[in-house]
Amino acid sequence: MNTAQLRDGLVRAGVHDELRLRFLTGRITPGTPLSTRRLAGELGVSQMPVRDALGRLAADGAVDIRSKRRIVVPAMTASRHADLLACRELLEPAAARDALPFLDAGTAAYLEAIDENIGRALETGDVEAYMRANHEFHFTIYRAQPHRTLVQLIETIWLQFGPYMRVVYERYDGSPRGADQHVRAIGAIRSRNATELARAIREDIRDGMRLIERAGFDGAGT
Repeated sequence: MNTAQLRDGLVRAGVHDELRLRFLTGRITPGTPLSTRRLAGELGVSQMPVRDALGRLAADGAVDIRSKRRIVVPAMTASRHADLLACRELLEPAAARDALPFLDAGTAAYLEAIDENIGRALETGDVEAYMRANHEFHFTIYRAQPHRTLVQLIETIWLQFGPYMRVVYERYDGSPRGADQHVRAIGAIRSRNATELARAIREDIRDGMRLIERAGFDGAGT
């Protein structure tokens, strides 16, 4: 591989990573037209690596590419919501349970600091800070376990609902936050209780997905 090929590969990887992060943290929202030209301008690259990244994201279900000029976030329907919820409930509690042997007091303290940031973001209505911190909280846990494919599958699911969580928290001004399942999860890490950790993550998932359901769907079917 020559220098030009290496540089091109690094650019493509960087663009893909940045766009993935924007979906995971809800910086790209439903209804926002995705222009390869605009995104390329924002990232300071040509349109080719942006098209490549969007193609990969389409394969992950994060976008629909309907034409060169028509790239959109897929609609959230009742059936899609149920599918995403079922997958999250299957994978994320399992990842948390498997991660427990690799989580220590230092991790618990770090998660507490993240959760404090989440609380401040909700109080101030800083949706972007909330989304980033919430993502960091969950994936600090999930990435601690050794199964890389499991983390990749969870990230793919987050790509599909992240944009909608952003809209929900903007609509509700970040106010809805019932029982703090994050605090419960941290307590389970400290007490070395894998079952309780998995249960806290599952309830946190249900709380968040319930907000999307309450906000309504773009269609009733698939």
